[in-house]
Amino acid sequence: MSQPRLFLRGQPLRLEERAAQILFLGPLMQLSMDCPCDLTDGLKVVLAPRSWARCLTDMRWLRNQVIAPLTEELVFRACMLPMLAPCTGLGPAVFTCPLFFGVAHFHHIFEQLRFRQSSVGSIFLSAAFQFSYTAVFGAYTAFLFIRTGHLIGPVLCHSFCNYMGFPAVCAALEHPQRRPLLAGYALGVGLFLLLLQPLTDPKLYGSLPLCVLLERAGDSEAPLCS
Repeated sequence: MSQPRLFLRGQPLRLEERAAQILFLGPLMQLSMDCPCDLTDGLKVVLAPRSWARCLTDMRWLRNQVIAPLTEELVFRACMLPMLAPCTGLGPAVFTCPLFFGVAHFHHIFEQLRFRQSSVGSIFLSAAFQFSYTAVFGAYTAFLFIRTGHLIGPVLCHSFCNYMGFPAVCAALEHPQRRPLLAGYALGVGLFLLLLQPLTDPKLYGSLPLCVLLERAGDSEAPLCS
């Protein structure tokens, strides 16, 4: 494999995940403002071998940051998208596949009902909200997978978003420094929309397996492939 090809294979690590980090500019600012330690102390904690050892022995951390992102992206993007796309077309597949991804999170309803964590109405409302944002996220990672032809980018984005959680917009509205914080939220969304296409330009990533599959099936549509 040539050196340029190796370079292109490394692009998702530097570009694709950056789009998600840009989108979370506001929440990252909020996390930084609320953190009791300064940047140096924070980096020491993050880079400490003891911290990583603690994470690697925490089953919940492994589930949220490693196992779930890897298995869910493998099933719902790498396996399901290539099966759906020849039948529905690329665009509809991007929005159909995430519906299954959203439904896969409904098991939380049974957990909450079993342990009576809230009222039945609140549980179902929470499940509907979770279905909505997981479906939107699924469409985003499907878009990344199609545009780049790599699974590592969607997996890293999934892991990052699992770590960040849903943005605490209500807390931001009541934050003592809400003006710069809300400006960060708005700037993050604006930059994300502006840079998403350039950061996922297929020309940066080489051959796109799903697009090649559709071309062989006689589908010349595929606007996401260019």
